[in-house]
Parts: sequence; C-alpha cells; structure tokens
Amino acid sequence: MQKIRVGILFGGNSREREVSFAGGRTVYDNLDKTLFEAVPLFIDSFGMPCMLQWELVYKGSVRDFYPPVSALPSDSPFQYYAEWLGLSPEQQQHLLDPIGKSLQWHQLKGFIDVAFLCLHGPNGEDGRLQGLLEYMGIPYSGSGILGSAIGIDKVHQKRFIEAAGFISPKWLTIRRHQWSTSTHAQWFKQCTDAIGFPLVVKAATQGSSIGVSIVQSGHEAFTEAVNKAFFMRSWSRTQWAAISVDARIDWVRTLCDIREGIGLPLWSEALGEVHTPDDLLHKLNAIPEDGPEEILLQAIDAEATVLVEGFVEGREFSCIVVQNDDDDLTPIALPPTEIRKGKELFDYRSKYLPGLSRKVTPIDLPDEQIQSIRKACTRLFAALGFEVYARIDGFIGSEGQVFLNDPNTTSGMMPSSFFFHQAAEIGLNPSQFLTYILRLSLRNRITVNNLKAVSVQVLNRLDELMAKARTTASKKPVAVLLGGYSSERHISVESGRNIYEKLSSSESYAPMPVFLSGKEDLHRLHALPINLLLKDNADDILEKIDFYKVHPVVEAIRKECSLLTTRYSSAQSLQAPRALTYEELASEVSGVFIALHGRPGEDGAVQTQLQRVGLPYNGSLPSSAALTINKFETNERLMKAGFHCAAHAKLQKATWLQDANSALAQVESSFRYPLIAKPVDDGCSSAVRKIKSAEDLRAFATLIFRSEETLDASAARKLNVKPNEEFPAKDEFLVEALIGPDDADHFLEITIGLLTQYNPQGELEYEVFEASEALSEGEVLSLEEKFLAGQGQNITPARYAKDQKERQRISDQVKIEVEKAARLLDVQGYARIDAFVRVYKNKLPVVLFIEVNSLPGMTPATCIFHQTAIQGYTPFNFIDRILKFGELRLAKH
Repeated sequence: MQKIRVGILFGGNSREREVSFAGGRTVYDNLDKTLFEAVPLFIDSFGMPCMLQWELVYKGSVRDFYPPVSALPSDSPFQYYAEWLGLSPEQQQHLLDPIGKSLQWHQLKGFIDVAFLCLHGPNGEDGRLQGLLEYMGIPYSGSGILGSAIGIDKVHQKRFIEAAGFISPKWLTIRRHQWSTSTHAQWFKQCTDAIGFPLVVKAATQGSSIGVSIVQSGHEAFTEAVNKAFFMRSWSRTQWAAISVDARIDWVRTLCDIREGIGLPLWSEALGEVHTPDDLLHKLNAIPEDGPEEILLQAIDAEATVLVEGFVEGREFSCIVVQNDDDDLTPIALPPTEIRKGKELFDYRSKYLPGLSRKVTPIDLPDEQIQSIRKACTRLFAALGFEVYARIDGFIGSEGQVFLNDPNTTSGMMPSSFFFHQAAEIGLNPSQFLTYILRLSLRNRITVNNLKAVSVQVLNRLDELMAKARTTASKKPVAVLLGGYSSERHISVESGRNIYEKLSSSESYAPMPVFLSGKEDLHRLHALPINLLLKDNADDILEKIDFYKVHPVVEAIRKECSLLTTRYSSAQSLQAPRALTYEELASEVSGVFIALHGRPGEDGAVQTQLQRVGLPYNGSLPSSAALTINKFETNERLMKAGFHCAAHAKLQKATWLQDANSALAQVESSFRYPLIAKPVDDGCSSAVRKIKSAEDLRAFATLIFRSEETLDASAARKLNVKPNEEFPAKDEFLVEALIGPDDADHFLEITIGLLTQYNPQGELEYEVFEASEALSEGEVLSLEEKFLAGQGQNITPARYAKDQKERQRISDQVKIEVEKAARLLDVQGYARIDAFVRVYKNKLPVVLFIEVNSLPGMTPATCIFHQTAIQGYTPFNFIDRILKFGELRLAKH
C-alpha cells in the first residue's frame, strides 16, 4: 500500500523563518517511515512553494542555500535573505532553480496527500494559508481558518479572552500612524496612567518572541520598546562617527537581523529606501557632517499595531493542549511547563538555545493550582475555536490567579520544544506525536465540506498502514550514549537526541537512549524513558535521574490520555530510568552509537569499556581517540610529520599561580597579540577565545584556572562570556599563534568530514567529503554557530575559487592532505577535522590543521550532514554506515 505523502511546509517570509526551517527538518526526520513519505516544501521569501532537494533540508539555516551563493555580492561582510536583493519576479523565480522544483500553489495536490504546516507568523499561522489549502482541496495539520486567524492576532485574542470571562492585565493599543503623528510623551503618559510600571510592549501579529520588551521605568526605555515592536530604530550621527569600521559593520548586522533587529528592506526620510545591508552601510557612511543628527530607520514590512499591557508578577508557564482521540475530540491539557529564565524576558535566544532557560514540568505548584491552569487552558482552547493542538502561555499570580496570554496554534518544533517536551510526558516520542497530529488533523478536516471526501480517504489509508506496522518484524536494538560531564554535555544531548530520533523513525533500528554521568573513574549509565530524553539539557536529565518520581498530576494526565498512548505508543516508553553496567548494556543491545563530546567519549575511555564487553561502537579506537582529544599532542604529531599547524605552547596552572607575571612574559616573548587561547583537551568550541592583550590573557587564566564554580565577574565581562555559557576549569591551557592569510591569494576556515570503510581486501579506505566554509559573526566560531539551527552560516562546498574547475582542483588537494593526516592519527569510523586553508594561484594550497574531532557533533544543524548529502547519503544512511562499520571492525578484530 502506498504511504501517505506528507508535504511539510516550512521556511516562509516571516521573521521566524529560521525556526520554521529547523522545525520542518524535525518533522521531515521524525515522520514514521513505515507510514509516511515526507515531501519537503520550502516556501520562499516571496511566498511561493518549492519542492526542495532533500539534501538542502539538512542545511543549518535558510541562508546556507537560499539565496544561492551565485546571487550574493562576493565581497560583502553580511549574510543575505532573498527579499533584500530587490529582484524582479522573473529573477525571484530563478533563485529557486538550483535548490528544487518550483511549483504553483494549484499544483500541490498532485504531489501530496496532506500538508503539515511548520510555518510561523504572518502568512503561515494566521489563517490565510489554511484558507488557500482548503480552496485547493488539500487537508492540513492543526487549527482551521478561524482559530488560526485568532491565534496570530494578540489584540483580538485579548478581546476574545476577556469576552470569555478570563482575567487579563490592563492593556491598550497603539496604531503605527498614531505613534508617528503624536508625541511619544503623550503615549508614555497615557500608558503609564492607564497601566503603570512595569509594562510589556509587543508587536501584535508576530511570533511570541519577536518584538517583545519589558519596560521597568522611564520615557526613553518606553520609546525604545515601542520602536522595537514597530520595527523602528533611531540612529545618531554623533555615535556613528565615534565607532570603528568593524563596529559599524556589527551595528548594521544587528539592525538587519530579522529576529532581534528591524530587518530589511527599510525606509528612512534621510536615506530613502534601503534593500541591502551593504547599501545601508554605504548610505550611513555618506551622511555629511552637517546632516541630520537623529535618523529614524523603519522596516518596510513593519507592524501596524503594538499592544501595551501590564506586566503580571507571577510564574510563567506554557501548556500544550491536544484533542483526545475520542468521539468528541475532547481537549486535554498536557502537564504545564514552568519557564525559569536566565533573564526576565523569554526572548528568541532564550527560547531556542539550550541552557539559557530551564523548563520544569509540571510547574512546581500544588496539584490543585496545576489543575486550575490546565482547566483554564482547555477552556480557552475551546473558546477560541482551536483544533488538534495549541500552545497556550500564561502566568499564575501569587494568589493563584491564572492569566492566559499569547495562545499559539503552531508551536515551535525544535527537538526539545514544548510541543515534544510535554508529549513525552504521556509517553509519545516525536515520531509518534507527529503521527497523532496528522491523524487528528484528518479527523478535524472531515468537518470541512470540500475536504471531507479526501480526508476520509487518507484517514482510512493511514489506519490500514498503522495496523500493518504493528505486525512488522522486530528491529535491531542499539544504545545511543549521550550526556557526559564535559562542558559540551548539552550539545551531546542535542546530538544524541538527533541520533535517537533518526533511528526511531526508521524501519531498521530500535534505539535505547542511555545517559552517561559520573566521573573519570566511575561511569554511571542509565537507560532513559522518553520524557527524560526530551528534557532541556544534560543537567536537567541528571537531576531527574537522581530524584526520579512521577508527579501525581502527570499520572492522572497519562490516564486521561490512555486512548492516545494505546493507539500511538507503548508502555515501555514511560518506564523509570534504569541503572546499567556496561555488561548489562551488552546483554540488551547489539551496538552503541556514542554521541558524547569531550571527556569522556572523545578520549577513548568509553570505547575501552565497550571493547571490554564486546560491543561495537562508532568512531575511532581508544588509542587514536586519546591522542586526538589532546590538541597539543595532536598538532605536535602532525607537525613532526611535516603537516602545517599553528605555533603553540601550553601554559600550566602551577606555573601561572607561582608567578603570573613571569608566565605572561614567557608567552609574550614567543607570541604576538592577538593570539588564541583554548583548553588543551576539551570540545571543539569550548572556551575558545581570541586574546588581544595581556589583560585578556590574565582574564582567561583567571577563568580557566579558577578553583570554584562561580566565574570571576570582571574576567567574564572582559572576555564576553555569555550568561549560562559553559567555561571549564582546567590545570592547563593552550596558547596558539593566530593563523592569518599571510601572502595567500585567498584564505578561509573550513570544517571537513570523513567516513571510513573496508574494501574487499579488508583494507581501510577513507572517503573525505567536500569541506564546508565556516562563517562566523564573532571572532571565533561559537558552539551555537557550529551546532544549533539558524545560528551560523556554512557554505558547502567551500568556496576555494570562483572558477568551478579550479575550486575542485584545490578541493581535491585539500582532501588528499586531510586523508594523510587522518591515516597518520589512525582516525576511524568517521570524524570532522577543522582547518584553515591558504589558496595560491598556480601553487598547492596550504592546509593548517586546527583540531581533529573523533566524535563530531551530530545535531540536526551540524554541517557534516550538508557534506554527506553531497555524497548522496541521507543522515540516516550516514548513521547506518557508521554503525555498520563498527560491527565489521569488531568482527575483523
């Protein structure tokens, strides 16, 4: 029987397109392969669908492939979105030619049976797309036209919420023309008289994290917050004149950021219409000294209305409401999650980057208060005409009052989002929850006249496929080892979760998530239930393991959801975490995928234990892993063999503490500023800093040589350590000369993956992939830019030269050098190697090795998946080959 063709609509032209793209990839990966055929439908910046080449689904961000590199200015320091290019409709169409099959909306029905909507914001979750699909006769996921239209508009939500009898803080609205034609002082007085401080300022029809500010006091802060919500920004000619060229580029980059800036194109009375960041930089630089002092920059695609409301003093929560799979489609509120923030505002970065906020499920309140939150959320779900599922945010006040705000008919679908996080509490993994969403959506679409017949047909086919899947043969049990105790343990959880999800939605594997904790001489292993795997980060998972209990409210919700879990899940998914020894692990699984980063994992310790109990595993053998975890020893080995690396030295804690001035002088006698400082034996981006002065080096030593957990505040500020950023304490660190272009014609930073296999003669062969060119918005690549969706930009394949033949010639030479280094270090299985490349005309390129990662990050956004896609491997194919190599290696030895 033919599988159900699911068109995943993602991307779009809203300010949340990167989260939409990442969420669409999550859905694409997690759809059950026994039931569904995933069809990736990228919506471009101009609102048109494109059947995206599957390889591009695994890019880290929209900007990695769209607009194509060929359409971008070659000498720009900025990253572009397509609408900034000012193209004609014909040129817009041509942008899609390299990335997939361009479609008209009326053609979709020939390619898909049902649409899964992952679009956010206007033109995605506001009812317009839902209406278009109904007109085309295509069933779709989530709420219908009316519920979606209400769900996007915060002002109309307020009116409906109050009309339905819910309590609400005081609020009022400001229209754009009112703000532009009245004095800001008038609005400040009106808002503070009516509402008082603190107050919340929001864009009325954007996503829940876009254009939001909390104002504690002051006319200036209020004006700035309203301008932000209207996507306006004031610019001062005096301030501009006082900053450096690099600072001006950073200012323009921040201003053009569609998530936290005002975006492009923009308009200003003094500058006219501006489409590109380069044009904006040029026009600002060209303002004469006698020009206007203050210039107001306004996004053309701006907000029409701003909502101003009183700030609720209370505890913030978010609650997913789903319809039960009963005759009445009764709404059920899942366990509400408390949001504990690193700062007062749960903004875009706090919501989507692990470790910056914490989710506590269920919210830590008396049972009756949790139930009052759930009751209010289900009542609002019904009152607003929502269907299938919704995310409802709110606060509970000190006296138990429930304030609901910002209900969303489309939740973010990142791997650890509220959507999956709360579904896991009732035992549904992401693949199972997506099956539920699609099936319940089809049931709801049956009520729409022109969708009834097709929805019934697809629903019946889906039920037959589900019944057949329950009788299929058993799958191969594989443990996915994640967590650890290094500074990259949170990224390890992201990697392990991604591996688990790709295996669990496959037709071949039955993955078991296993969390590693403890210390060097005592590894603790625990098999995880699905709800712990979907917690925010490694520390949260460990706490739940050590103090595991099922909350009585959660137990009650699981009983309420028994129809769901019986149809879509299994009882095993909610077993308590189980302690395991390596020997017990070997009796339960046939192999292990190690998703650990840093120590342990990349140091060979775990591999040694797995070899001892006869389990195959991914990656290098213990001896090679122990070498490559040590950046100093790795580069020493490479340089002795004639490879190029940065000049380097180790600085010991004992030496520094004995005489810091002497140690500093020794460094300065061998190296010039700026230089690079980083741990000797930690993950690839952990605590890496560009050191520009002696003061910077002292600050770095203060942080890394500390004896207590708390970071020195002054040193942390000096090195721009972000809130909640992991900064390891070590007994030594590495100082490296800063690698630059020297006399090269072209210079770039790359990251390049490889895969090994045995040829028919039993010899090890290396497949080196096309490198990715790594672009950083800071001084060094951050963890977020390397591994988290929408945060960094990687160009794959790397742009060694404009001429394609010359580019390939250089690429082939780089691959040869990388393979030689990998063989020298006995790297096996797969790996990622970071390097700089100096390119010369008519000469061999010079590859300068930075480090070797024997267990590279496997998060959904990591660029190794971009590289394997060029070779024709889907992420699952790649993971499958890695696992099978481990099995063959064990059999050979």
